[in-house]
Amino acid sequence: MPRESGNVHLKAARQHAGYASQQALVDALARAGSELGVDHTEVSLRQVRRWESANPPWPHAVHQRLLEHILGLPISQLGFTPPWGAQPERQNATPRTSTTMSVTPPLPLPSPTTTTQPASIAVDYASVTKAHRRLYWRVQPPLIRAAATEHTRFGTQLLSEMSGAPRRVLATALAESLLLVGRIEFFDLRQPNEADARFVEALQAAGAADDQLLGAAILGHAAFVPGWAGDRDGAAERLRAARAYMRRAGSTPALFTAWLYAVEAECETRCGKHREALRVITKAEDALADADETPLPEWFDWFSPIRLASFKGNTQLKAGHLPQARQTLLHVLDELPDEARKQRTVVLGDLAAVEAAEGNPEAACAHAGEALDQLSITWYATGMERVREVRRALERWADLDCVLQLDDHLYEWRTTLIALQR
Repeated sequence: MPRESGNVHLKAARQHAGYASQQALVDALARAGSELGVDHTEVSLRQVRRWESANPPWPHAVHQRLLEHILGLPISQLGFTPPWGAQPERQNATPRTSTTMSVTPPLPLPSPTTTTQPASIAVDYASVTKAHRRLYWRVQPPLIRAAATEHTRFGTQLLSEMSGAPRRVLATALAESLLLVGRIEFFDLRQPNEADARFVEALQAAGAADDQLLGAAILGHAAFVPGWAGDRDGAAERLRAARAYMRRAGSTPALFTAWLYAVEAECETRCGKHREALRVITKAEDALADADETPLPEWFDWFSPIRLASFKGNTQLKAGHLPQARQTLLHVLDELPDEARKQRTVVLGDLAAVEAAEGNPEAACAHAGEALDQLSITWYATGMERVREVRRALERWADLDCVLQLDDHLYEWRTTLIALQR
């Protein structure tokens, strides 16, 4: 018998806000009480456990205010049903601006109804999710995002008509689809607030499926949001939650463990902690050296040893280890598979940055131009950010022919229009 999942909406919001344990939520509620001038209102660990149970009691008004304040979501989105039945629409929840940055609250997952669809529905839904996973690497981001988003809406509605094992299959596929939408919004379109909301929804679906490793993957991606914004503590909190999920999953593939280290290194790099980032990269390499035969989940298709080397090259660049960065990134460029077009733009941008830092504008422009050629085929906002950073670094050579030619390429009709649309 599967164990009771409880109030997955509140649990997902808690984890996503950076509170890895129920006790952490208790402590945060106490702090929020002081901030809001309700010092004499206490919330016990037992109360939080009841809220996260399968049949949570309706919180008192002051508790609703505290929950909304620290989680940044209205009470109607946290899995509670009021005594009078209908879900109230609350618009006055205070959004968080540190570890939770979303502005669009996630929709609650529907509960099972008396209508039950056949098990084949879940299998068919999962097959479409699998197709979207493959299409992501070649289809333009707005197109695959639109298709995947509609797929998640469909899956959310279907979930209310499923039960038992088929419901868990459908919930897993729905969580993967929501994660894909979040990845597109964050990396391809640079819409971090929208991505943050998708990661909350994905965590809710993973909770409905009781898929701990997929939950860890979602939280790992969610760590990028505060990490790229320079919120080191927020990123660290989400990574701690991801590792808690990973431990509960049991045997974990070495590549997955290495990926979480790579995420941590990226966040440390973005927060200016380059030495710490290099130390974490070494831990990722050590994890791969101890690789076991634990099979990877089918959905884990965004990371590999050569992509770890790409993380390392960027970290070496930011740390000022330019010869080492050049060597690492050239190796990555040689080893990247043909379908890794988006990653190739990032590596080319980093190589261009190395050459610019070394005082080689011609070589920098050559690499940046290659990145732009690829971006004209497959848009990737993260890759374009790298090229723009290089162009800013080349400003002291702005009158050179190679830089002028790069400007012509960077600001041609198609590239300029795409950039403005994004």
